[in-house]
Amino acid sequence: MIKLSACIEMIFTEVPFTDRIARVSEIGLPAFEFWSWSSKDINEIKRKKKKYGLETAAFGVDPRVSLVDQGTAGSLVKAVEGSINIAHELDCKVLIVTTGNELKGVPRGEQHKRIVNCLKEAAPTAEREKVTLVLEPLNVLVNHMGYYLSSSYEGFDIIKEVGSPNVKLLYDIYHQQITEGNLISTITKNISMIGHFHAADVPGRHEPGTGEINYANVLRAIGDAGYEGYVGLELAPMKPPEQALKLIIDVANNIR
Repeated sequence: MIKLSACIEMIFTEVPFTDRIARVSEIGLPAFEFWSWSSKDINEIKRKKKKYGLETAAFGVDPRVSLVDQGTAGSLVKAVEGSINIAHELDCKVLIVTTGNELKGVPRGEQHKRIVNCLKEAAPTAEREKVTLVLEPLNVLVNHMGYYLSSSYEGFDIIKEVGSPNVKLLYDIYHQQITEGNLISTITKNISMIGHFHAADVPGRHEPGTGEINYANVLRAIGDAGYEGYVGLELAPMKPPEQALKLIIDVANNIR
């Protein structure tokens, strides 16, 4: 069965942030996730999480740490350590890591090595604390111009080079449809290196059913490949959320 999580940075934005957790429960989803934690009321999130019996599927490590910069491995380790403390409070097992923007004048091969080195330095902490760091490629054609890592293929190469069971890829279906397509084949061949998914349709980053991605087939392939983690709905609904998410919830519930 496919487990869905609602990204409350983008869904239920008509109500205050922590009130969105109640809305996740009301719509029948088992988990929520969000972006950076540093500006959030963690105690209130923890209280609402417990009140509504929800899981925290994932949240982000400080995005200000650029993995492509020279000598930032120590900064990433500190950021991961701080995020792990919050993760333990929220019983969250997945932390999202981004690379930062590509550096002009520095060979991509060098930037690639720096990313690998940063993640290798952070991996022992993740392993010891039993959390998984997930590195996220983003598309540079529509949403994140200048970002270093757009290709899942390079992302999987990085994961292999790091060589830790607690460092995996965040495969964002929306971003990768824009960047490279070939979704099902790429996902199924690399499922052991995927620690989290994000989902939205193309174009527009709206709810599944509004664009070109056949989410019934994609989610079925994910389930058949043996994935047991969450698929995060990181999307901007065109309809009221209860209506917008009905199709994807129904599809997920019918996949066994």
